[in-house]
Amino acid sequence: MIYDAIVIGAGQAGLAAGYHLQQAGLRFVILEAGAEPGGSWPHFYDSLSLNSTARYSSLPGLPFPGRPDHYPRRDEVVAYLRSYAAHFALPIVTGAAVAKIERSGRFFRVTTGDKGYFKAYTIVAATGFFGQPHLPNLPDQAQFRGQIMHSAHYRRPESFRQQRVLVVGGANGAVQIGIELAQVARVTLATRRPLRYLPQRVLGRDIHFWLKLSGLDRTQWLDEKSMPIFDTGTYRTAISAGLPDRQPMFERFTPDGVIWSDGRYEKVDTVIFATGYRAKLPYLADLGALDETGRAQQHRGASTTVPGLYYVGLPRQRTVASATLRGVGVDAKIVVNHLQRYRQVERQKDTRRAADSLLKRRTQVWTSRSQEWVGLIGLMTLALRQQIATQKSATPRLVGEAMVQSVRVSAGFLGFGHAAELYAPI
Repeated sequence: MIYDAIVIGAGQAGLAAGYHLQQAGLRFVILEAGAEPGGSWPHFYDSLSLNSTARYSSLPGLPFPGRPDHYPRRDEVVAYLRSYAAHFALPIVTGAAVAKIERSGRFFRVTTGDKGYFKAYTIVAATGFFGQPHLPNLPDQAQFRGQIMHSAHYRRPESFRQQRVLVVGGANGAVQIGIELAQVARVTLATRRPLRYLPQRVLGRDIHFWLKLSGLDRTQWLDEKSMPIFDTGTYRTAISAGLPDRQPMFERFTPDGVIWSDGRYEKVDTVIFATGYRAKLPYLADLGALDETGRAQQHRGASTTVPGLYYVGLPRQRTVASATLRGVGVDAKIVVNHLQRYRQVERQKDTRRAADSLLKRRTQVWTSRSQEWVGLIGLMTLALRQQIATQKSATPRLVGEAMVQSVRVSAGFLGFGHAAELYAPI
């Protein structure tokens, strides 16, 4: 089967894309590398909670369950995504890790590790923003004998008990991990800039109510380096109390610690980088879809270099909320609308190609038949002349019989009979 679209990834982005493809009546399949839908959510740390309420954390067509004003935890999100896939009976193939995508004529050919290959007219890359943890390489980092890890691999605090831990990063994830670890370890948040807080609730309403009402959530009002900490007051209170504390970013590593910006040396057991993620799109490398840094070349979710290729779930793909549960559905709808228009244009091209091909075949047939008709007329003329020559005194009836006989003879030469028999003497 050749699908209208193949969606890569069954996380929040892929499921939202699948919903809108289904609503549009298109033939599609979602390829998921894991054993179940859910994307990266099952792999985040146990205590993770959203900074948006359930009211603003839904995918299109199915509200997030529970009290609208509660802040869902990781396991709730995982359960919601899996129930979403089942609710809409989205066509998901699990265990289908995509190795590469290449052009095959007017189609895309998608090769997977264990599920063979698939073909489609369009591709929606929905592996999102959380596929590749970003781990910086700081001065003398290779010399450090302690533990270095990314927050993507952090699960729970027990194994860090009594340790000296640095958490690098100043967004909500870093703060949540830091405060949790501070219950069992001595923890510092190391950031390049002072922490920036944004009240979680304003005038009794969650901040996302105001962001939606003002239209800011539909813009790029924040850049990548100015993400605030959404805080009810709990985070600021804990950090002010030193649980954890916050210090300017250290300058470099030593074999068993770090050197702070003021020149102090301190022994450290573990450094956790909560430094975000990068989109992981190696399967698009052969298409010329990525720039030299591996970033997707796209505008509002449509590839600017590969016709028929689309994206959902990239950070700031269209707005500041593009990589979130609350924002991915709108982006998916825009992408699917664009995809539909592309398919309509391609269908029209196919129709024109088919019509042109049919006209060409008919022209070739008529050209060939016209040459045959010229031959037929020539043969008829020759046969008539011969019949008249042998019957110079023939009556009109005999001349008519001669014409009929000439037609029979000519038709025989064109394959409508046996010429040798037809042209036998009377």
